[in-house]
Amino acid sequence: MTGTRTERDSMGELEVPADALWGASTQRALENFPVSGQRPMPMFIHGQTLVKRAAAEVHKDLEMLDPKLAEAIMKAADEVLQGEHAEHFVVDPYQAGAGTSHNMNVNEVLASRANQILEGLGAEEQVHPNDHVNMAQSTNDSIPTAIRLGCLMKLEELTDEVRGLAQAFETKADDWGEYIKSGRTHLQDAVPITLGQEFHAYGTSLRRSAEKIQSSAQGLRRLGIGGTATGSGLNAHPQYHELMVATLSDISGLELETSDDLFESMQSQGDAVFFSASLRNLATDLGRIANDLRLLSSGPTTGLDEIRLPAVQPGSSIMPGKVNPVMAEMTNMVCYQVIGNDTCVQQAGAAGQLELNVMMPVIAQNVFHSMHLLISACGLLREKCIIGLEPQAEKAASWLAQNPILVTALNPAIGYEKGAEVAKAALAEGRSIREIVVEKGYLTEEEADALLQPKRMAEGGLLSEE
Repeated sequence: MTGTRTERDSMGELEVPADALWGASTQRALENFPVSGQRPMPMFIHGQTLVKRAAAEVHKDLEMLDPKLAEAIMKAADEVLQGEHAEHFVVDPYQAGAGTSHNMNVNEVLASRANQILEGLGAEEQVHPNDHVNMAQSTNDSIPTAIRLGCLMKLEELTDEVRGLAQAFETKADDWGEYIKSGRTHLQDAVPITLGQEFHAYGTSLRRSAEKIQSSAQGLRRLGIGGTATGSGLNAHPQYHELMVATLSDISGLELETSDDLFESMQSQGDAVFFSASLRNLATDLGRIANDLRLLSSGPTTGLDEIRLPAVQPGSSIMPGKVNPVMAEMTNMVCYQVIGNDTCVQQAGAAGQLELNVMMPVIAQNVFHSMHLLISACGLLREKCIIGLEPQAEKAASWLAQNPILVTALNPAIGYEKGAEVAKAALAEGRSIREIVVEKGYLTEEEADALLQPKRMAEGGLLSEE
């Protein structure tokens, strides 16, 4: 940007880059909050712009806004919603409380662009960022509405990615149903399972996480737009709230609801906190699964090596030939970040005071960041790791053959105490459970063979009854 122009707001004049669509309020925020070097998440811009577009349409229909001005605002908003003018949304996420700076950035960009549209049409009317774009709105009701809309617009993409990852695990489970291996509890040997059972459980966990996310998003559909500054709806037409919800539903394609208490909608960010917690729940389960992938593929010569992850890049700058579980490691890092983001959201949600929670910008940043990270991580893990997984059936079988906990299947026949005696002897002497239990005379060879069937053991039930 080269050169400047003079803009004015209620505090006076300020120099703004000549080709910037923003005005004095945004420029003040740029100078006051050079905090992180980050810009608002696209979901936040999109949600706030939807509010402005809907408000212009509603006020045009209510004959409160000149149709020429309303249509110019709507056209400018449509351009932003299509991805244009993104470089003009510049306010740092860490800004003045409640999000006034973000709100004014959107107001000013839409007003400037609308005026350019009007100028091209030869019109003399001027769109004002506060009087026209922000008509009947407050930061206090438009920002929480934008947060809700932003989350809902990405909801299906997120849950589709989670379910797609779940399907990838379930496909492996279907293919690996015959591969018997040692189960492990406390990181110690346990009774047999199949690789298929293990991986199907991963898929189920992810599907349940997706269900929780969908369920937690229902509260986000309840919009408080129209409450204006404190929930009273001051300066808003009596029909404005219901018309805004209907119009936002229409132009966004989302199922939205009116608020049954606009004062509560101003005071509480509980719906966003609840939704963030569901993202944390997904991160908790996904991170656990990523840890298991790293453990199951450890080695390959000195670890478990029961599965092989696709080699996607060299693993070391000094050790030739080393390949690391990088996609699982990336997933773990994403999960830790999402859990940290949720802690921030929870604390910010508790920081509301009286008629308003002023910590909404950091709530928006962290919820949107978490969604963005989880969408990316789930898709990449599926594509670059899970689809290409290979079983190491022979290695899994070799570990199982050495597992003294196979003696558990003998409990109904010889009892826990004798079983423990057999297991300890097998481990100490490096011999099989079958050898020891027959040698001690607790079972015949035929009885031991009938009970010590790892495949049958993985199916559960009472083997002694067969």
